Amino acid sequence: MGVISEFKAFAVKGNVIDMAVGIIIGAAFGKIVTSFVGDVVMPPIGLLIGGVDFSDLAITLKAAEGNAPAVVLAYGKFIQSMIDFIIVAFAIFMGIKAINQLKREEAAAPTLPPVPTKEEELLSEIRDLLKAQNDRP
Repeated sequence: MGVISEFKAFAVKGNVIDMAVGIIIGAAFGKIVTSFVGDVVMPPIGLLIGGVDFSDLAITLKAAEGNAPAVVLAYGKFIQSMIDFIIVAFAIFMGIKAINQLKREEAAAPTLPPVPTKEEELLSEIRDLLKAQNDRP
């Protein structure tokens, strides 16, 4: 099997395609969460704590000199990233919790044994008759 045919077999597998779709949807979801946090959640929180915009919070360690830029410790961006992470983690937790709840409901539902078909019944009768014949002395 050549390298190209091996790669083709690998790339066409369902798991690889599912993973690619998940990564694309995850990237889009990340943009949605970033926008939600930055545009919806953070303004009210900033207003509650006195109109502070977290992304602007920083400490200048060394001022800019000539062509060298300033050295800044941007802890506000870190706080923003932490809040983004907490919201994403909570959203994923709630999604997994909902999926697990559905799985528990499926598992709890009693399943009836399948009704044998007419052919299966006839085959069972033949098997029993043959067994009874072989058990006679």
